[in-house]
Amino acid sequence: MAQDPHFKTQDDDRGQALSDYWPLASLMVVAALAGVAICLRTDGDLMTGMAAFMGVFLCIFALLKLFHPSAFADGFAMYDLLAKRWRGYGYVYPIIELTLGLGFLSGLYPLWVTGATVVVMTFGALGVVSALRQGLDINCPCMGSVLDVPLSTVTLTEDLGMGAMALVMLLVHLS
Repeated sequence: MAQDPHFKTQDDDRGQALSDYWPLASLMVVAALAGVAICLRTDGDLMTGMAAFMGVFLCIFALLKLFHPSAFADGFAMYDLLAKRWRGYGYVYPIIELTLGLGFLSGLYPLWVTGATVVVMTFGALGVVSALRQGLDINCPCMGSVLDVPLSTVTLTEDLGMGAMALVMLLVHLS
């Protein structure tokens, strides 16, 4: 029986070269530069810079998913704990991500936005951990179907890093 090419055991060489992650790295650099630019415009306010980085990052990633929603939903269902049980979550997730990104950029409801981001990113990391433990070699749908980046510890670091940044911002807002 032929194996589904989107869902297979991890190849030894896949995800080992830095070039495998260039699309992800370039998007992170652009988001970071946007965050720094906005931070400089606000007299170096670090929280504003972090919010700008997260807002730009989440909006770009949502946009990539929205180019081909069904392809994202199919890929997301391979590893996300909720999307495995309810495929509709794969269609809702980019809207959630876009809403959070716009929330960071607008500064509206900062407690809600940062709290929801902590929950969404941490929950997403659980699915990535599960897929990595199974040794699955799939394209990370986090970049939509536009760019091929393997699901890996980089994806896990991205989810946990975004969750940690949101947690720091939440704690600052609460103090």
